[in-house]
Formats: sequence, C-alpha cells, structure tokens
Amino acid sequence: MELPSLASGFWMLICFYVSVNGYPNGRVREACMSMIPCHGSSPQPSPVHIIAVNWTEFKPGDTIEVHLSGPDFEGFFIQARDAEHLDSPAVGSFILVDRKHSQLLTCGRTKNSAVSHTSKAKKSDVKVYWIAPGNAPKHVQFLATVVKKYKTYWVKIPGPVVSQPNAPFPTTPLYVTSEAISTSHSVSYLTKPFNASGCGITKFCIRNPSNCDPGSALCLFLSFQLQKSSVLIEMSGASEGYLAFALSYDQWMGDDDAYLCINEDHHVTVSTAYLKGRRPPVLDSENALEDVSWRLADGVLQCSFRRSIHLAASKERFNLDASYYIFLADGEADEGGPIYKHCRQPLITNGMYNVTGVPQDIGGSRSPRLIKAHGALMFVAWITAVSIGVIVARFFKPVWSHSFLFGKEMWFQVHRMLMLTTVTLTGISFVLPFIYRGGWSKQAGFHPYLGCTVMALTIFQLLMAGFRPSLHAPRRQLFNWFHWSTGTTARILAVVTMFLGMDLPALDLPDPWDTYTMIGFVAWHVGIDVLLEIHSYCLIRKAELIEDDRVQILQSLTSAEAEGHLFKQIVLTIYVCGNIVFLIAFLAAVYQI
Repeated sequence: MELPSLASGFWMLICFYVSVNGYPNGRVREACMSMIPCHGSSPQPSPVHIIAVNWTEFKPGDTIEVHLSGPDFEGFFIQARDAEHLDSPAVGSFILVDRKHSQLLTCGRTKNSAVSHTSKAKKSDVKVYWIAPGNAPKHVQFLATVVKKYKTYWVKIPGPVVSQPNAPFPTTPLYVTSEAISTSHSVSYLTKPFNASGCGITKFCIRNPSNCDPGSALCLFLSFQLQKSSVLIEMSGASEGYLAFALSYDQWMGDDDAYLCINEDHHVTVSTAYLKGRRPPVLDSENALEDVSWRLADGVLQCSFRRSIHLAASKERFNLDASYYIFLADGEADEGGPIYKHCRQPLITNGMYNVTGVPQDIGGSRSPRLIKAHGALMFVAWITAVSIGVIVARFFKPVWSHSFLFGKEMWFQVHRMLMLTTVTLTGISFVLPFIYRGGWSKQAGFHPYLGCTVMALTIFQLLMAGFRPSLHAPRRQLFNWFHWSTGTTARILAVVTMFLGMDLPALDLPDPWDTYTMIGFVAWHVGIDVLLEIHSYCLIRKAELIEDDRVQILQSLTSAEAEGHLFKQIVLTIYVCGNIVFLIAFLAAVYQI
C-alpha cells in the first residue's frame, strides 16, 4: 500500500505546483487523460464554447477541419477520442493552422494527438485539422477543455461525432465522460446542419426568400414535423442576435404564443414567451420544450426542439392542431441582456395554417397588406398620373388645341382626368397607414410629416383649380404662378417622401435597388422635360419676328411651336412607355416583399 500512497502524494505535489503556476505555455501533457487543469477550482457548468467540423463522415487518412469558437479565452486543449470509449487515449493526429496561438502535443503513444495554446493571449477561435488514422474507431468525438481565466474553465466540452461510412450506430448514446456530463447538463448540439428536405412532403415549412437553403445566413427558415403526439420544430437564420416565431389569431402583434432562440455570447438559449400587446416578450421561467439542440456555424444559427401538441397546464401555449397566422422574426440581442425589437418587419403568413395538417412549403410577407396598398397607390399616383399630367399640360396645348373631348380641349381633359386620379389615389392611400397603425406612427421619422404636407398641398391644388379664373381675367397670371408653384412643390415633396418611405420597416423595398430605381425615374422625367423644353425653345427661335418683339416671343403657344407636334407625340409615347416600366418595377417589388 505504500507505493500507491507515494504515487498519490507525488501526483498531489504536481497538482499543487501547477495550480500555482498553471500552464501559460500550453504544455499540459500531465492532463492528457483527464483533460482537467489543476487550477484549484471546480469546472463551470453549461459550456459556452462550440466545436464545429466541416464533415461528419470520414475514412482513414481523411482530413477534417475542427473549429473551436466562443467568448474570449486564454487556454484550450483539444483531442479526438473513440466516441464509444471516451476514457480511452486520444486517436488521430492534428495539423496546425496558426502556429502563433496553437501548438501540437503528444498524448500517450500517438504523436501530435492533441492541440493546446502557446500563451495566455486572449483568443476567440482556433482552427486545426485532424487526420484520421488507419486504425480509427468507427465513431470519433472531439473534446475540448477551455480556460477563460485561471479559475474559470470548462472540461471536456462535447463536440460533434464523426463516423466512418456505413458504421452501425451504437445502442448507447455517443456523449461524453462523467466530467463532461457534469458540465453540459441537458445541452445538446446539432452535429450537422438541418436542411429543407421534406418540406411540403413530411414537413410544414416557411421560408424567406422562397425555396432558400436553411444552411445560408440569408435564409430565414421554420419547419414543423408531426411526430405522434408532438411536433419537431426547426428554425434557422443569421447567427447574430435572436430568431423567433409566434402563433397568432390575427396579423397583429399581441396575445401570441412565441418561441425564441437567442444567441447570448456564442451560447444559444431556447425559450417560450407570451406576447402581450406590442411590449417586449417576457421569457417563461418554466419551459415546455423538449429535445432542445442548437448549432452556431458559418454565420448561421440553427435550433430545434420538440413540443407536445396539447399543453393543458399552460394557458399561454396554444394547441398546435389549430390554424394560426405565423410570425417569423429576427433581431439583435445584448450579451446576457434583453433582446431588442426586430430591426425589420416580421415575416407573416398570408393566411391561417394548421402546422400539423397537410405539409406545405410556403412563404409570407414582411409588409402588411394595408401598407403595401398604400405604397402601390402612391406609386401609381405620383410616378405615373402626375408626371404624365404635367407633361401634357406643359407641352401639348398647341398640339391638341383643335382636338376636343366632351366639349373641352383634349389636353385639358387628359390633364384634369390624371390630376383627379392623383387626388383620389392619394386620398385613399393617405388613410391606410392610419387604419393599420390605429393612429400616428412615432417610428416613421419624417415620412408621415411630409406625407401630410403633400396631402394638404394636393387638396389645396384641387380647391384652387375649382376657382380658376377665366383665360383673360386679371388674376389669371397670378393663378398660373400659384398653380405651378404648388404643384411643383407637391411633386418634389412626394418624391422625397417616397424615398424615405421605401426604407421604412413596414415596406422596406430591396436596398439599394429602390434608391437607384427612384433616382433613375427622376432622371428619366427631368431628361424628357428638358428635351421638350429645348425643342419648344428652338421652335420659338425659329418663328422669332424681325423686330424681336419680346412680349410675342414669351407667348409660348405659337403656331411655330405646333409644327413640332409629331416630334412631341413620339417623345410622349416613349415617355409613357418608360414611365410604365418604372411603375411596374416598383409594383413588382411591393408585391414580392
């Protein structure tokens, strides 16, 4: 009994020594088997660092990329072991990527079978390559010990399991040793990303954009798969902040059953919540979810969990065998703090769906129908109706001076019809946001203020036109100036208002496409206007009298100007066609959001 006592005393002496000095140089061969640093404290529960691999299947000789990431840490220790015997020695060997922050160690008889740090310099990720040996076991799991500070560390953080082709899956679960179990509790990691296979066949899926791949950070994905008396739910999107979905009886936020996956400093928390009004969600203290797992890799956050179809004990959890509108949102979250309001309008299904019914693969819209109608009507009014009406009134009086429609000159009837259309569409469109919001929006910036100004100018212009003096009345020139200046001001403000409205969360047309397209339309309109002005000026110069009577020259409606009516009609045709192209582009963008 003396030798074991002597060995135990010697080991305690070593641990006492390293507990004082630690392993600042990363040479931690003494901890090869236990992977426990002798730092004189207990390991932390619930690991916050992630091990990811680029392949989950291997053959002897294959190389697999291993990536350890998470909050800043000082030290680390990575090994690969037989997944069915995690107390066995390390298997395989590693190749370094960054020799400045990582070094190879030999554990047991296998050279380069572990990787550790080279100094206490802080780091947030480490990448190495593992080479599968010729005698590799059927299943291999990566483990890591991470030291944040001297007395703050995690032991044997479980990483993905990689397997040889056609290897039989063991009956016992492939997890970690007793030390790792004590740190991980019920945390489960997705060993590989889920995908959209089965959407519309065995799973009810919601995707934005349509048919996107949930492995991409640009894809917002949600799926429901019925499994006996429960539903397996998968959610995927950009890894920054949080992902959330909610079940609702209407298309308004409030009194909804919500589920959130929150990235808190590279550790994902999955929770339920109940939305009351438009206030931030309050996370539930008791979680009704099972089989929770998650993954953070390549800028993508993926989480999955299971929920019973019926939860009789919870009034705030809706039954999953009924029909609901489904909200899908993402946003920012503070480290260890509250989540922020979603930075863009949530995706909302266009109808009510039963996720346990017939599997479907659908999308949704980020813009409420009332707001989409508001934008579409404003585009029709101020891109098409007003623009064409102004061009006709300004340049086509001499061209259509002898053509009549319903007893009036054609140019005047066309102008009046287009302007009345503008007033009508603007008035209808103006009230839609107030109906949707139920009042004034304090989060829309200058857009509603400018919109109210445009509406007021539009009404004023209509009233002023109703009291238009006769052609030779003394006040006719004054009327002409007021009519022109009010209309021009309204048009300029309308364009500015549309610029601001296109990027508001409730509409949010594709950026920067919307800005460039609107600039293109303005340039198109101004270009046609300048072209017709130059043409009119040339006609006037051509008909200029010898005595250079300036008064006569300034009378723009001359017979000489009318001689160019063919040119003007061609330009008008081209302008209307181009105008319609811009309008269709904007309406298509509104329809697709």
